[in-house]
Amino acid sequence: MSKTRIAVAGAGYIGLAHIGAAQQSATVALCAVVDPSPVAKAHADAAGVPLYTSLADLFANDKPDGVVLATPNQLHVPHALECIAAGVPMLLEKPIALTVAEGQALARAADEAKATILIGHHRAHSPIMAKAKQVVDSGVLGRIVGVMGSATFFKPDHYFDEGPWRKAPGAGPILLNMIHEVHNLRMLCGEIVAVQAFTSHAVRGFAVEDTVSIGLRFASGALGTFFLSDTAACARSWEQTSQENKAYPSYDDEDCYTVCGTHGSLAIPTMRIKTYPRDADRSWWKPFEVGVVGMVRDDPIKQQMEHFGRVVRGQAQPLVSARDGLANLRVTEAIVTAAKSNTTIEVHHP
Repeated sequence: MSKTRIAVAGAGYIGLAHIGAAQQSATVALCAVVDPSPVAKAHADAAGVPLYTSLADLFANDKPDGVVLATPNQLHVPHALECIAAGVPMLLEKPIALTVAEGQALARAADEAKATILIGHHRAHSPIMAKAKQVVDSGVLGRIVGVMGSATFFKPDHYFDEGPWRKAPGAGPILLNMIHEVHNLRMLCGEIVAVQAFTSHAVRGFAVEDTVSIGLRFASGALGTFFLSDTAACARSWEQTSQENKAYPSYDDEDCYTVCGTHGSLAIPTMRIKTYPRDADRSWWKPFEVGVVGMVRDDPIKQQMEHFGRVVRGQAQPLVSARDGLANLRVTEAIVTAAKSNTTIEVHHP
């Protein structure tokens, strides 16, 4: 089988991860890099592929089988529309758009053109998350009562000094980090239909929050709590527990999600499970059966690239559709609104 030809637009941090995944793939081949920055040429040369300064330049000279859009967030919608006009399938990095309104317009355009879009929520391709979802869906935990989650980490001062925009409105951990968590929570517990939130910037004093406490209600009636902070010296985050991104130190005694049901609970990503024996009397005075669910670890960026190749070849439907990306953005935007208004925000998913 000839390899599926993929171009990567955007040679920043995440773009380079996609370039590496394409280069290492047995089924996908990197065919071009698209980026107007001077440093991009070195990356294209190292990969042995041509560099184009724009998508228009790429499409005028070549038509790849698919394009990864790893460009800045504000360019996601215009670049996606260029790919739709060219009839080229895309892997569009999250978020799908800056606002729900823009995301809705893009989703409509994609539907009308029957365009192929995979949204780059790479954790959806994590074997750990796939196994966790399998356990939850199996019913071994009973009816899901709720989920407790956290994303707590300490971003150093130079992170903000090197990118002053990170201190200003439009940044903050809700918009920069929470959208990853929203997709994981939706995978585990279903649609989020209402949110509440408290925010604080008491530690750093920036114009944006540094710490957030979030309440969630799911369509099933399950409830959730989530604690988010980029100033907490605590390892209860996906990056510091999953061992999937080797750039982060990892701690195998920590979890960032616990899903609780009427018959048991699952801690993720250690996959420690506690359940009552079948047909036994359930009580807090009774002991659990305790174990660890077997699973494998693999790079979700690599898995995502293989999946994108299958999507481009018509062998699979996008695991994370444009509508999924829009739902994640809708919940994230609702959290921002809830924190500002000090009210419960209902989330409507058309």
